[in-house]
Amino acid sequence: DTSLAEVNSLSASVPISPSSMINQYKFEDGPELRDLFITVDNPESHITAIETFITYRVVTKTSRSEFDSSEYEVRRRYQDFLWLKSKLEEAHPTLIIPPLPEKFIMKGMVERFSDEFIETRRKALHKFLNRIADHPTLTFNEDFKIFLTAQAWELTSHKKQGPGLLSRMGQTVRAVASSVRGTVKNRPGTFTEINDYMETFSQKINLLDKIAHRIYKEERDYFNEMKEYGPIHTLWSASEEDLADSLKGIASCIDRCCKATEKRMAGLSENLLPILHEYVLYSEILMGVLKRRDQIQGELDSKVDALANRKTEKDLFSEEIGKLEDKVERANNALKADWERWKQNMQCDMRSTFTNVAENNLRFYEE
Repeated sequence: DTSLAEVNSLSASVPISPSSMINQYKFEDGPELRDLFITVDNPESHITAIETFITYRVVTKTSRSEFDSSEYEVRRRYQDFLWLKSKLEEAHPTLIIPPLPEKFIMKGMVERFSDEFIETRRKALHKFLNRIADHPTLTFNEDFKIFLTAQAWELTSHKKQGPGLLSRMGQTVRAVASSVRGTVKNRPGTFTEINDYMETFSQKINLLDKIAHRIYKEERDYFNEMKEYGPIHTLWSASEEDLADSLKGIASCIDRCCKATEKRMAGLSENLLPILHEYVLYSEILMGVLKRRDQIQGELDSKVDALANRKTEKDLFSEEIGKLEDKVERANNALKADWERWKQNMQCDMRSTFTNVAENNLRFYEE
């Protein structure tokens, strides 16, 4: 067969090992100098008369001058992470806050409080804090510092304090939402492009997420059937003396296939599914950020319209408009910078994830 001959003639130039193939796709990005290291580990169950919940140990090591110590160890529950996320959204309405795992992540796939569920959540919480630590603005947020350093009673006391200026500003932005309807008339083209990009990205990432879960389910069903299929050949070999060696050989082969399939499933559940789902959540977050930016723009537009319709109080309106223009400009600049940073991270994560899947698949078929 000529096609086989062509393949054989090329085989010398084709890398045999998947790792050698992957080396062609190494990335140039070098490690940045970091001064804040966070680890989330050691989950513990707590059972009270009212509820059952898990706490995680959060260990922080830092060389920053604004911290009183170089190392902290605190315990946090999921509700504390939710509080931190909401405070970051209030303080930075047009920055892209990393997503948290949902309250019941992977619902239907794992039971709540099972080891698998807890480990999946621990990894997601670890990534959440480290994404904040790596962010050029969020990493210096005061509530983030309190989350990392305050003991449980101190954090509870801090949570009970009334909303500050930034929180009230966030409430003002949300209040304006009810008055903003449809497309903002003065929205810059850059943000229309980002909005269009995110709508397409959201459709594609949700589709990829569904396909990946379907592949994982089919792989799991295949694995479960193979696990039963191997021992049948071993039993069969006992009653077929002439075929015993062949049947045992098949049983051994099926066992090796089972082990290879199990490794591939682990690769999907640890590397592919969490990344895709994280970016499903990111797509929702980004659409929310764009809406908040539009709300700030809408607040400015409404003031400009009010000024045009009223002859009196022009000085007061002009002052308010000046402040709103500054606010819109800050919001725009923050989102533009964060957008470029997020896009680069997303592309790097996707490239790394799918290259990893390709490597695992190559290894699987070699085995």
